[in-house]
Amino acid sequence: MEAKAIAKTVRIAPRKVRLVVDLVRGKDVNEAISILRFTPKAASVVVEKVIKSAMANAEHNYEMNVKNLYIKQAYVNEGPTLKRYRPRAKGRAAQILKRTSHITIVLAERN
Repeated sequence: MEAKAIAKTVRIAPRKVRLVVDLVRGKDVNEAISILRFTPKAASVVVEKVIKSAMANAEHNYEMNVKNLYIKQAYVNEGPTLKRYRPRAKGRAAQILKRTSHITIVLAERN
């Protein structure tokens, strides 16, 4: 049995979120949350929220025991990119790509 939570179109670049997700992949849920609390990255707050959402899904939808949960899968995909322009010298414009992420966390019960 697996419980899943997805945060879509999060305004942090996927490359930055992957650094945080790699820290908690395969860990117990409580251990992962404590690691994220002491990680000084902006993405750690969002990843913690997704883990808590997956825990709630596991408890309420699938009646799984929260104490036995671990992070089975955790991955980050690229979402839609917002394109903005910045004025440059001689009337030119430079493109700015504001990237977004789709964060997916899958929890399973450890026996």
